[in-house]
Amino acid sequence: MFNILLYEPEIPPNTGNIIRLAANTGCHLHLIEPLGFSLDDKRMRRAGLDYSEYANLVVWKSWDDFLQQHSTARLFGLTTKAHRHYTGVNFHPGDFFLFGPETRGLPDHVRKQLTEEQLLRIPMLHNSRSMNLSNSVSVVIYEAWRQQSFGGSH
Repeated sequence: MFNILLYEPEIPPNTGNIIRLAANTGCHLHLIEPLGFSLDDKRMRRAGLDYSEYANLVVWKSWDDFLQQHSTARLFGLTTKAHRHYTGVNFHPGDFFLFGPETRGLPDHVRKQLTEEQLLRIPMLHNSRSMNLSNSVSVVIYEAWRQQSFGGSH
C-alpha cells in the first residue's frame, strides 16, 4: 500500500489518529525522531489503540537515516508552500507521503531536498493557515487509495 511519513510529530492524539488510519488503510507509518511524546504516552493509549495497530510502524532516528534506507523511494512532501495540488498526481502503491510537525510544517532544509513535482498542497481558502495533521494525512491517503480502487477493502 502507501507509506505515511511524519517528520518530528509533536501531538500524541494526532499521531494516534494516524496510527489508526494506517491500520485501517493498510499503510505503513514511519515516524522521524525526535518525537514530541513517547509512544507509550497515556494520550496515545487514550486514543484506544491496540498493539496490532502498531504492526506497520517504524521509527527512524533522523531524516538522514530514513533517506539512507529509502533513497530511491517515490516521495511527496505536503506543504502549504507548494503550488501543485495533491489531486494532480497519479499515485502508486509504495509511494511515501511526508508531513511536517504540527506547529511548523516541513522545515526548509527538508523541502529543499524535494523537487517542485514532489511538493504537494491541499487546497484551502486564502486566509487559512493550515489543516490539522491527522485530517491532512486522511485526505491524501484516501485520494491515493481511491486511485487504486480501494484495493483490499470491503
